[in-house]
Amino acid sequence: MLRTTLLFVLTALAEILGCYLPWLALNQGKSMWLLLPAAAALGLFSWLLTLHPTAAGRTYAAYGGVYIAVALAWLWQVDGITPTRWDLVGACVALAGMAIIALQPAST
Repeated sequence: MLRTTLLFVLTALAEILGCYLPWLALNQGKSMWLLLPAAAALGLFSWLLTLHPTAAGRTYAAYGGVYIAVALAWLWQVDGITPTRWDLVGACVALAGMAIIALQPAST
């Protein structure tokens, strides 16, 4: 489970970086060269999704919960905005949903 969680976190970071860099270029006037590492990050994101051991749809559903938590950590660490208690409660609910999906009993 620890390996899967770490893989989800790395996947989320790659996706967020792949979207954040174009946002910097297009909305903050940063260099358009940022689109190159953004494309690489999105390619990495796609590849990382293929490493998850379960069906794609289940992987995406469980990944969503981790993505929410990682996005809020990004908000805090990169954007410098402290998440509200509502943000944190929402992340906990999303992570609980992820755990229900990821830890379900094996089909018989």
